[in-house]
Amino acid sequence: MYRPILKLPKTNYEKVWDYIGGGLFVLSILYIIVMWGKLPEEIPAHFNSAGEVNRWGSKMELFILPFIGIFLWILMGLLEKAPHMHNYPARLNENNVEAFYLNSRKILNQVKNICLLIFAGISIQMVRISLGEVETIGWWFLPVVLIVTAIPIIRGIVATFKIK
Repeated sequence: MYRPILKLPKTNYEKVWDYIGGGLFVLSILYIIVMWGKLPEEIPAHFNSAGEVNRWGSKMELFILPFIGIFLWILMGLLEKAPHMHNYPARLNENNVEAFYLNSRKILNQVKNICLLIFAGISIQMVRISLGEVETIGWWFLPVVLIVTAIPIIRGIVATFKIK
C-alpha cells in the first residue's frame, strides 16, 4: 500500500488544541503541587458512574493521572508525527494521501488533548473533594466525557468518507 512519509507542518487548529490541552494539564499539576500541604492524607481515588467517591486512597495517588497524561502526551505526540503508520482505507493514493494524513493527525491531536483536559478536570476535582469544597465529581461528568471524546472521532470518520 502507498504510504509515503510526508513532513506536514502542524496546522493552527492543532497548535491551539495543544496549547489548550497542554496548558490546562500543566496548570492542573501546578494546582496539585500548590495545594499539596493543605490536602488530607486520604483523597478520592475512584468514582462510580454517578460521580460519587467509592474509594479513598493515599494522596500520592493524585500523581497517577498526571503520569498517565504525560505518557499519553508523549506517545500520542509521537504517533502524530508518523501519520504514515495510521490505518487508512484502500482508496488511499498519491492524490489524497495528504488529506488522509492531516485528517488522521487532527483526530489524534484532538483526542490526545481531550484526554489531557479530562485528566486535568478529574485531578482538580479530586483536590476539591479532598478539601471539602465539593462532594462529587458530578453525575454529568461521565456522559460529558463520553460525548466529548466521541465527537472528534465521529467528525474524523465523516471527514474520511468525504476525502476523494
